[in-house]
This record gives sequence, C-alpha cells and structure tokens, in this order.
Amino acid sequence: MLPISDERLPEYPLALVTGAAHRLGKAFAMSLARQGYAIVLHYYSATEKLSAAMDELSAVGVPVFPMRADLRDETEIRSMFAGIDALLAKPELKLTSLKLLVNSAAIMTHTDAQNMSGAEFDAAISLNLRAPFLCAQQAYARMPAGGLIVNISDIAAQKAWTGYPAYTVSKAGLDALTKVLARSFAPKVRVNAIAPGLALASDDTPAEEWGRLVRRIPSQRVATLDELGLALEFLQKNEYITGQVIVVDGGYSLI
Repeated sequence: MLPISDERLPEYPLALVTGAAHRLGKAFAMSLARQGYAIVLHYYSATEKLSAAMDELSAVGVPVFPMRADLRDETEIRSMFAGIDALLAKPELKLTSLKLLVNSAAIMTHTDAQNMSGAEFDAAISLNLRAPFLCAQQAYARMPAGGLIVNISDIAAQKAWTGYPAYTVSKAGLDALTKVLARSFAPKVRVNAIAPGLALASDDTPAEEWGRLVRRIPSQRVATLDELGLALEFLQKNEYITGQVIVVDGGYSLI
C-alpha cells in the first residue's frame, strides 16, 4: 500500500480556551474538539486536572497543546501567544490559523463588600476582566483572515450578588468589554459572550443552598454542559452575530 500523502492529512483550525483544564473551560474545549478544532489548553493552578482533560480531549482525535500561564501577568500572556506562534510555524502540525479564543478562566471569591480586601478585589478584576481584554488583543492580531472571540460571562452580570461583589462587577465589566471589542474589531473579528446561569456549583456552595437556587428558577434544573456547548456552536455558525451576550440560564434572569 502506498503511504498517504501529507496533502491528504486533515488540517485543523486552532482554538485557545483559557481555564480549559476543568469546569466550564473544559466543557467548551470539548465542544470545539468535537467540531474538529485543535485545542490550545490553557491552565494555571488546575495542574491536578490537566492530565484527565488532556486525555479526554485527545480521545476526540484532535491535537491538544497544553500551555501554562498566569493570566494576571501580561508578560505571561504574551509568552503564551508566542507559544501559539511557534505552533503555527510548524507545518507538520497542519494547523491553519488561530480562529477562536474562548476567555473562560475566572475566580469567584466568596465574601461581602464590607470585608473584601483591595487585593481580593484586584485579583478578580485582573483575571476575570483585564486578562480577557489582553488575550483578545493578542488573538485579534493573529486573526488576519477573521475569527471569533467568546467571553464567558455569567448571569451574575445582571444581578447584585452581595456574596460575590468582585465577581459580579467583573462579569458586568466583561459584558461591556464584549460590546466595545465587537465594535473595535469589526468587521474582521466577531466578539460575543455567553452568560451561563446555574451549571456547576462552586466549591463553597452548600448543597442545600444549591438545591434551593435550582428550585427557584423556571426550568428547575441546572444547564447541561452540552447545552452550554451548543451556545458556543451557535455563535460559531451564525456569522451575523457580534457584540451580543447569549444568556443560557433556564430563566434565572427572570427571578
């Protein structure tokens, strides 16, 4: 049998997903992998989850490239994108270009506005809002033929969660940033956001409280990870949408 020519091997568009080693970041990375994207799997502190995430994504049959970076540090963000440039420069990897950025990495500190320290507030703003801005800048510069940036917001942006003041403010800012970047990056790159409602409970949410929240919303159930992935797929396929926040909350915003 004759060997298969390199020209017959598949080519992969490249997607960067931040915070992709666990939780929603991994779910969005899986959705993209199933659609044929090679994945740059960004992670930082979730090192113990990395191996399992790599195995799950690789099992789909697409290339996966882990990259560790502290997104609160602009120098490390630039280094991460330099790493992406190095990947794209290797023809044997069959990567077409960077086509998609999902800004999913975030922290959610539970406290109240009376007691939250300035350092805690700054940390949330730095990772949840400043980092998506800096990553979007870097991604835009690498999308000469167009692309899509999706910020993972939260229904918290429409609420006033007194137990998570910095998180709420950062997600409200991310919604505003989405609209600003959509105008600035048009028409070449579209920028949208997905705002999930109840999907995965935070580690410090008691089971009784989580159950009470679920019972309050009209759907009376949490979102499945596939349902959130479908929102991302919708934004990929409908190229006439930019500057929008797609709410996937089971009606939580109605209460």
